[in-house]
Amino acid sequence: MSAAELDRAVTLLVRQVGHWQQPRWSAKADGGNVSRADLMHKLVQEIANLAADAAGEPRREVPRLPSDLALPDQLRVVAADLTLADPPDPVLTQAAAQVTRTRTAL
Repeated sequence: MSAAELDRAVTLLVRQVGHWQQPRWSAKADGGNVSRADLMHKLVQEIANLAADAAGEPRREVPRLPSDLALPDQLRVVAADLTLADPPDPVLTQAAAQVTRTRTAL
């Protein structure tokens, strides 16, 4: 798995949700009991954790911003951080799989 494949997975997810307004973010995710925004924020946190681990830095809580419309941008940032940390391929594979699973659930 390459950084390009992670980037592709992130791009597909951002294209899917980038135009959403608040009511769509507030709706429940498919087959779950959490909002789409909660599910997306969970993904952002998971990718941020992988980036911190790969960079040898402490994990930090990703802030939940006042507007859920910022979630696609937060995902782009943490995915870029992960790529810059130059993790081993299995980490990139795991990250891309998490992004794809979330995209399916949204």
